[in-house]
Amino acid sequence: MDGQGRSQLQMAETGPRALESLLGFWAEAGVDTAFTDEPVDRLAERIRPPPPVQAAPKAAAAPAGPDVSGAIAEARRLAAEANDLPALAAAIAAFDGCGLKFEGARQAVFSRGVDDAPVMVIGEAPGADEDAHGQPFVGRAGKLLDKMLGAAGLTDRVFITNTVFWRPSGNRNPTVQEQLVCAPFVERAIALVQPKFLLLAGGASAKAMLQRPEGILSLRGRWFDWTSSDGATTLPALPTLHPAFLLRQPAAKKRAWADLLMLGERLDRPERPVD
Repeated sequence: MDGQGRSQLQMAETGPRALESLLGFWAEAGVDTAFTDEPVDRLAERIRPPPPVQAAPKAAAAPAGPDVSGAIAEARRLAAEANDLPALAAAIAAFDGCGLKFEGARQAVFSRGVDDAPVMVIGEAPGADEDAHGQPFVGRAGKLLDKMLGAAGLTDRVFITNTVFWRPSGNRNPTVQEQLVCAPFVERAIALVQPKFLLLAGGASAKAMLQRPEGILSLRGRWFDWTSSDGATTLPALPTLHPAFLLRQPAAKKRAWADLLMLGERLDRPERPVD
């Protein structure tokens, strides 16, 4: 503090006029706000013991997901009883164990394509157009998929389905529980079609089928092994970008195109080793 400040403090001890003068000095210095409404004895604050540190409240445990074991068991029973694809489609339509069925979906959406196709395309979930028509990949994304499959020479060589068979409300991604409930039907479809390869369209499909945590940009363009729940069947699986993503990000089409070319080459030359 300079000499003028000390002088003003001494004056403050003599009376109201001195105090008024001191306030005027601080105002001219630019001080216009008090830290607190009441005066605080900072010296007393220094010698006051600090307040005891209270333990932070424990975070509430994350709620467990719904118990879907009963629904999965029922799905397995119904899937095992389906001896052909029409029977499997009927079993899916009659199944009440997936909550998506009761979120406003019009109907179950199972499949389209060639019943004994060498390639099974597995997407994520039906959208609004699929819900209306009862077939997967028939909207804008489906038209792009068909165009790309045709350009790659795969039009009559694919069977197309999804990881779940009812449209999620708001076109959200299906949950892990919803995919688990529908998985026995997907696996039964693979057993009936007997494809040579799986093409997994989109992150939700690739994660569910391969049980891997990576995002689709990391998974795409790489071959993985899909294995059935009983361990009896193993198939090469290739994750790729979902056509709906390609509509939003057209620059990524070249990556998906490269995936389809890789699939076509492997399909026509299965003896060639994979890097």
